[in-house]
Order: sequence, then structure tokens, then C-alpha cells
Amino acid sequence: MSWTGGTFGETGTCVLAPNADVMTLDGTNTWVLRDPGSERSIVVDPGPSIASHLEAIDASAGDVAVVLLTHHHADHSEAAREYAERHGCGVRALDPAHRLGSEGLGEGDVVTAGDLDVHVVATPGHTADSLSFVVPRDRAVLTGDTVLGRGTTVVAHPDGQLGAYLSSLERLRALCGSEGITTVWPGHGPVIDDALGALDHYLAHRKQRLEQVREALRDLHAVAREGGSFPHEDLPRAIVEIVYADVDPVLWGAAELSVRAQLAYLTER
Repeated sequence: MSWTGGTFGETGTCVLAPNADVMTLDGTNTWVLRDPGSERSIVVDPGPSIASHLEAIDASAGDVAVVLLTHHHADHSEAAREYAERHGCGVRALDPAHRLGSEGLGEGDVVTAGDLDVHVVATPGHTADSLSFVVPRDRAVLTGDTVLGRGTTVVAHPDGQLGAYLSSLERLRALCGSEGITTVWPGHGPVIDDALGALDHYLAHRKQRLEQVREALRDLHAVAREGGSFPHEDLPRAIVEIVYADVDPVLWGAAELSVRAQLAYLTER
């Protein structure tokens, strides 16, 4: 079933960008957060610079207080400056290169618009600058690309790091208990109503993939000991072809980034 966005909880509206492809799923989810009793809104990840998309955001946003970015990838951030300038507001992001105005954004910050509070949680791993945003009123967390509504995400090595990513998943899982988070509002794909179940699945999947990479390494070393060659320069691609053999080859480039992150993680340990 295709995902089209919509309104969720008391405060969340998802405006789906028309940039669907194999990496963005149905497109980038731009989130408009607004207290029902206020005209002030927070826009998260304006997405690509497509006029029709920015107009669709405007239809839900009202008076935009600030633009927030979950991370720097262009499918989330490209239109941020353009959109903020048309509303006379700032862009807050962890990466200074993507800010507009002097205010940064990071762990522990609370962003407000009217009576709406959004709490910032550092969740590096997909990228070094990845942030998640907790909306306590809706017991929801906006995860950008850290958790997707369908499938799993890429650890974008070398900027992304697997150790940091696993820690971020554990952090988000803990928030399900400490903050009562029940729902994931992702950067791509449909809303997830079982946040804890999704995070358990993500953690199990990463551990399974890591074990598959270990096994592939053992197999390649065994071939080398029996007189075959060991693919030193093409090792990540060789592992992709073993571990991701059941995945569409169009996704192997992205899978290779994750494999490089997995190899770096194993080397560190």
C-alpha cells in the first residue's frame, strides 16, 4: 500500500514530497507540528526544492516559527533555507553549514511554538549529525532516517558509524519507557504505531546483518587458505554480493556503505 501522508495525533501533519525513488521510498516526509490552538508551527525537513511541495507545506503550516532539520542529506534539507527565508524564520540544525541564523540545535534543546514543546535527542549513526525530535503531547518521535516507516536504513559510512547507530537505537528504545513514546513519525514511509516493536526489530536486524558479515569474512578467509584469492580492495562489494544476494542489485551501492560501516565496527573491536 502506498503512503500519502496525512494528519496524526494532535499536532502532526505529514506533507509527502514528490521525490519518490528507491532510496526515499514514497518520498520525503515533511512534518508540520502545530498546537491546535495556535497559528505558530514548526516545520521539520522541508525536503527538496519543488515549488508544489513548498506550497503544500504552506497549506498546513500557517505562521512558521522555525525550520528544523533531522540531518543534512539533500532530500531532507535542500529547501530549508529557501523555505525559511520566505517565512522570515531561522533554520536550526546540528550541522552549522545548514543553519540560517545563529541558533544551533542539539541534545537537550527544547523548541517551542505556542504551547507545543519539541525535545531534541541526538541520534547519530545514519549520519554524524542525525537528530530525533520527541513530541511529548503525542507520545511520538520524529526519527528522520534513523528509523524508517518501511524497511531499514543505511549507515552512511564514513560519516555514519555503526557503533553510534546501535547506541542511538538503544536510546530511542529507552525513550519508549522513560518518555512513554509509542509512535514513530519517520522521514520516509508510513507512521509506525508500535515504536518499541520497530526498535526491537531494527536492533535484531542489525545484529543479524553483523553476524552475516562475520560469516562472510570467515568464508572468504577459508577460500584464501585453500589457495584462492582474498578480495582486499573489493572486500566490501564481495561481502555485499554474499550477504545481500537476495536484495535488488540497484540497492547494492547503499548496502556497501552499511557493509563498510560494519567492517569498521568489527575492526574497532
